[in-house]
Amino acid sequence: MNYRSFLLTVLSISFVSASFSQANILNAKSPDQIGVRTEAQKAVDNDKPLEYGYVDDRDIMFSKMTWERVVLDERVNFPLYYPVDTNNIGKDRRSLFDVLWKSVKDGDIENIYDDSYFTTKRTIKDISSAMSKIDTLDIGYEQYNADGYVDPEYIVKRDITSYDISAYLIKGLWYFDKRQAELKYRLLGIAPAAPDVNFIDSDDEANKEPIPLFWVFFPDSRDILHEAKSFNNENSAVPFSFDHLLNSRRFNGYIYKEENVYGDRKVTEYISENALMQLLESDRIKEKIRNFELDMWAY
Repeated sequence: MNYRSFLLTVLSISFVSASFSQANILNAKSPDQIGVRTEAQKAVDNDKPLEYGYVDDRDIMFSKMTWERVVLDERVNFPLYYPVDTNNIGKDRRSLFDVLWKSVKDGDIENIYDDSYFTTKRTIKDISSAMSKIDTLDIGYEQYNADGYVDPEYIVKRDITSYDISAYLIKGLWYFDKRQAELKYRLLGIAPAAPDVNFIDSDDEANKEPIPLFWVFFPDSRDILHEAKSFNNENSAVPFSFDHLLNSRRFNGYIYKEENVYGDRKVTEYISENALMQLLESDRIKEKIRNFELDMWAY
């Protein structure tokens, strides 16, 4: 039995490696054939995101909703941020923001929301003002005052790109499944965050506070995020899908809000102007959730 389990594990890893590696790179006879899967590969491809198991409400002994901020300056979070420049890189490598934003524009992700409670839907037209701005240079105003028109070269359009995304806001539920006697986490929503586009190039640090651009209900985007791969620094032949990376919590974030009796107030609302104490409060919330599972086994 042990030998059979070992053999199945080896075959599974081999299949996953073959599926995730850059298709046809060793057999390509021209650059155009790199990344193009053969018909045989497509026929055996049954690679889908791992389905969530059904959890009955009666099996949830404890739950706590949390909101986390994943800061992209941290090295462990780099797979979510890079690449920011896609001009000289393969089309199979894109940042998480590029994947989400392209899917929203193409209609692959049909629903985007105004907040993390998913109460108000938004459209691309609604968020266009948050994603880009059009400004006129000073010389353009001078030309308009003198001649009554402005040349297009004096009109500048500034779009938010992957380079400008400084954090992701993540909403998820920690819950204790009494049937499996295990503390688990279910990711429910994700939002890219960037400074206000109207002040994005300002030198004032106060204007660089990231704000969420739009919220995506995570289960709606799992198929798309499973197809998109992030870079694996340890082995580029086996990249991680963004769905795998996020579901397995291969990132570092700190809790900035938890559900509470005060209307889910943020940590900054009761601990202000003290970054250290805010981080300690985030750790306290994490410990409170973790201790519930540990206390289950205390006699």
